[in-house]
Amino acid sequence: MAMPGKSRAPCEASVISSRGYRDFAGRRWLIVMLRAGHLAGVVGFGAALLGATGLPEAALALLLVFSGLAMAALDAWSNPDWLKELAGLSLLVKFLLLGWFGVQEEARPALFWVILVFSVLFAHAPASFRHRQLP
Repeated sequence: MAMPGKSRAPCEASVISSRGYRDFAGRRWLIVMLRAGHLAGVVGFGAALLGATGLPEAALALLLVFSGLAMAALDAWSNPDWLKELAGLSLLVKFLLLGWFGVQEEARPALFWVILVFSVLFAHAPASFRHRQLP
């Protein structure tokens, strides 16, 4: 139901705004669900890394990776300039850190925290910072 004084645009498969952003009905809820899955993967994988037993580590890692990649793909699709912004660059840095995580087992506990803090700082930084265009 539309709010009083607000008109609803017809639901289209994909909408491009005047600023070049693409959107579709249900995109916000899809992002929320992917983010919830991603956080569940982070918590579970981190718990396993820190010594918790009986966790499906492979499933948690897959949940973590695929939800993260899906969110990144949606961001890149929604905003074609995303990889030219600090937000997109931060993802590339995170990929490098994750690659390091994958090859150097003894560094994994420290890298887990570095990646976690780095991700939270970028995710919750002001939009004026995250979306700043790179030169």
